[in-house]
Amino acid sequence: MHELSIAQNIIEIVKENVNEEDYGNVKSIILEIGELSGIVADSLQFCFDAIKSETPFQNAEMKINNIPFKLFCNICKSVTTNTIGTCLCTKCGGTDTNIVSGTEMRITEVEINS
Repeated sequence: MHELSIAQNIIEIVKENVNEEDYGNVKSIILEIGELSGIVADSLQFCFDAIKSETPFQNAEMKINNIPFKLFCNICKSVTTNTIGTCLCTKCGGTDTNIVSGTEMRITEVEINS
């Protein structure tokens, strides 16, 4: 379960980017996770909740925004939402496509109570 190590890394990243005096005031950690990232959002949430009590962020909530898998078609210039694993343009059927979103995993915001 690599979600446990990801949860641990998220805590470390927040520690590195929040002033130590604000650790106890962290209200939420907001993430974007792409459908194609290989991360199971429910498992990540479970792991974060399981380990946060041993960290300075025991009162923090993790919020996850799911990012759909989208492709850009170099033939018809469309951006389409696709089924995971399908890299064909859903408009023209073209195979000359690039992934636009769905592979990301990032912390987008840390909310701190004032």
